[in-house]
Amino acid sequence: VSITAFGQQGPKAHWAANDLTVLAASGVLQITGDGDRPPTRLVVPQAFLHGAAEAAVGALVALHARERDGLGQHVDASAQAATMLATQFFVLSHAWGVAQLERVAGGMKVGPIVLKFVNPARDGHVSVTFFFGTSGGPFARRLMEVMHERGFVDAATRDKDWLNYTDLLMTGVEPATELMRCIDAIATFTAQYTKAELFALARQRDLLIVPVATTAEVADSEQLAAREYWVEMVHEAPARHVRYPGPFARFSATPLRYRHAPPRAGQHQDEVLAEGATRARSTPRKPVTGAPRAPALAGVKILDFMWVIAGPASTRTLADYGATVVHIESTRAVDAARTVQPFWQNQAGAERSSAYANVGAGKYGCVLNLRSPQARAVLQRLVQWADVVTDSFACGVMQRLELDYAHLSAWNPSIIALSSCLNGQSGPHATLAGFGTMGAQMAGFGELAGWPDRAPAGPFGAYTDYVAPKFTAAALLAALDHRRRTGEGQHIDLSQSEAALHFIAPAMLDYTVNGHVMKRTGNASPESCPHGVYAAAGVDRWVAIAADSDAQWQ
Repeated sequence: VSITAFGQQGPKAHWAANDLTVLAASGVLQITGDGDRPPTRLVVPQAFLHGAAEAAVGALVALHARERDGLGQHVDASAQAATMLATQFFVLSHAWGVAQLERVAGGMKVGPIVLKFVNPARDGHVSVTFFFGTSGGPFARRLMEVMHERGFVDAATRDKDWLNYTDLLMTGVEPATELMRCIDAIATFTAQYTKAELFALARQRDLLIVPVATTAEVADSEQLAAREYWVEMVHEAPARHVRYPGPFARFSATPLRYRHAPPRAGQHQDEVLAEGATRARSTPRKPVTGAPRAPALAGVKILDFMWVIAGPASTRTLADYGATVVHIESTRAVDAARTVQPFWQNQAGAERSSAYANVGAGKYGCVLNLRSPQARAVLQRLVQWADVVTDSFACGVMQRLELDYAHLSAWNPSIIALSSCLNGQSGPHATLAGFGTMGAQMAGFGELAGWPDRAPAGPFGAYTDYVAPKFTAAALLAALDHRRRTGEGQHIDLSQSEAALHFIAPAMLDYTVNGHVMKRTGNASPESCPHGVYAAAGVDRWVAIAADSDAQWQ
């Protein structure tokens, strides 16, 4: 497995690179930060974490194929390509004939539509996910109802057609100035309350509001405490207990265990060399020769109840490598990804979303009303056919549909079932429905992106939706490997926020070890100078420049 900035081939394969320049090359940097300042990165470098997580998935895919074919192969992971997912497919804007995305602090702007997710609170900031269509419209309506009750908007604003509001804006029926008036009203509303008051209100009234958490607040989270997420590791030199982010997923049959703290230099040298010598003497597998090799995951069958981006992006990856994925929708509630911009030629429609086109590629589509008795019979046959069942509903939905692991395993005892939602399947915040915009802020990413004299300005969009898919795919491949060896299925509980915390582990450790709360610093780096984004000729054109050593500076 090779993890490099730009992959093993192409004109940039041998370029010098670091996190800042890879982010710039991926398109992510251009859309992160304040519109009137240079684009900004997160304080904790992200690009090579995306590359490393994709490499982990690639290694597991290759191992799956080796068990069948007896042949190894080279996994070539490009950090640039892996990080591009974090543009939420807006990297396709030009090719899809729509306006380029414009940078907005804590939000996004496409043509006349501005969405702003970060808002002031009395003691910091909160994230308010305010958008429209089948996924966001009902939440927008409830938010406006609460704001009307408390005198922040009039009845006409409350009663707007929030389900079809994107169409109204794109066709000019509703002016963009009216959207901005509503966004300003939301900021006025949130500024009157504390983060805790707004979060309590969100849980009470089913709103999409969460705190923009600091690393200290993440470390003290009652949800993470209830799930016993944190893991203490004993460090020998100097002797101390250190609290780490815990397992990225909960496996019912094969729980993840942390075996030891990070090793000292050469700590395990003797045992590693001895193990290598033993393996070198073992008999290698006899490779399959003759016929062309089938795709690595050919024969793997997945029944996919995932929706929007975080879940479907993971099953899209498995489909790319040959898995048969059957995606379930209902005409009464189509996959909300179909309502996500950018749309082909700037016209909304269920078959025109680039987000859905990406996460749906390579899959089969099946429409079922899950409450219908006839559909129930079809579902039972599909579960008996499948190796894996996946869902990304809020906690409790699959149980109410009688499609939770207990029911699925009764139909198919060897089934692997994975549930992915914001906070996992247990804890006081488990039933909180929402999107990666909220997961990113609850997990502490928001306070790490932007300028120290401004409000949090990132990361762009639904950031945990771009991180969690890599962990989800890895979890499923690991469970498939366990079942191949034992015949045992299991349930996997994957919290998007918990998995994503591994992408800011240095900031968490800086707090748990040093008591220091890391904050946003623009593009300043404690290791490199210069390290910044500088204006180039033209409007909103930038170049990232970094020197990681004295030799590079010269």
